[in-house]
Amino acid sequence: MHQFLEYIARHPYLAGGAVLAALAVAINELRESMQAFAALSTLQTVRLMNQGALLVDLRSAEAYAAGHIGEARHVPAAELAAQAESLARWRDKNVILYCDSGVTGAAAARTLTKAGFTKVFNLEGGVAAWSKDNLPLVKSPAARKGGAK
Repeated sequence: MHQFLEYIARHPYLAGGAVLAALAVAINELRESMQAFAALSTLQTVRLMNQGALLVDLRSAEAYAAGHIGEARHVPAAELAAQAESLARWRDKNVILYCDSGVTGAAAARTLTKAGFTKVFNLEGGVAAWSKDNLPLVKSPAARKGGAK
């Protein structure tokens, strides 16, 4: 113990740097553990979809109509907190949220977690990652008619 204290006295910058690094790691770990939702890859999303997970598209109505994932339900991100009660039956079931890039989905996942949802997930990378992996998007009938003109 004496040698350790002597080392700290002779190398205060190294000791201070070690303490700061340890604090940074601890804060990051705490933040990660407090984040009650997980980010899913496209493969993990497909697996949960096959198990009956609810998909929620947080994008605009136009973006949803232009192409959405499977049987996704459209709930704009701005309306998610207000419509959380309409999703109440999914409170203890898998709910996957997605947007264009994954950023809005992460914020929405926090909103649903605060509303009492226990199994909330965010599609990492959103529709951009989904498209990048060449996975299919479903177009709404109105979008198909508009594109045929």
